[in-house]
Amino acid sequence: MKIDRAGTPFILIALLCGAFLMVVGLFEWSLPFIVLVGFFVFFFRDPDREVPQLNDVVVAPADGRVVYAGQPDPDTVPLGSWKQISIFLSPLDVHVNRTPISGEVVRVEYRPGHFFPAYRKNASRDNERCEIWINYNGRTIICRQIVGLLARRVICRLKPGMVIGLGQRFGIMKFGSRMDVFIQEEVSLRVQVGDSVRGGETILATLR
Repeated sequence: MKIDRAGTPFILIALLCGAFLMVVGLFEWSLPFIVLVGFFVFFFRDPDREVPQLNDVVVAPADGRVVYAGQPDPDTVPLGSWKQISIFLSPLDVHVNRTPISGEVVRVEYRPGHFFPAYRKNASRDNERCEIWINYNGRTIICRQIVGLLARRVICRLKPGMVIGLGQRFGIMKFGSRMDVFIQEEVSLRVQVGDSVRGGETILATLR
């Protein structure tokens, strides 16, 4: 299984600390670092996914549980007609993010903020986040990486002008977080609150 490169420093530091303690004879002290190596390998895992070979669909940009699906809070999105789907990621979920739709990246905007628990409604508005705007055949889809109580950093590897494919890897959120998707104009939602989704595979909505 692949490991996202963002996890390499964590894995190496824990591995070196554990190895050093074992070499100097402090085996019991090395055990927590060995456990950390296993956790970091698990957390930063990057499994392959079966991306739907379909047009006009929006797929989950992250693994997790749907905590919101429907009309958005007007304070959290630009003016216009939108549908919102929010996914909460626990520390046990895969945290590698995938593009929800193909198209052209038109805006990538980082916004500093707070670190409220990611499942709270106000996290979408107040927490630190990175917002990606994607143009798909003249329609706008916004993908918002949001940090939480444990996640203190988002990594986005997209830049304006990039042409992306459906389900393409584009970043990672560290140690528990949330992903919001805002879809412009009329769509048919395919998920509801409580559903478990898989990044790059689960269809969240179809465009009308």
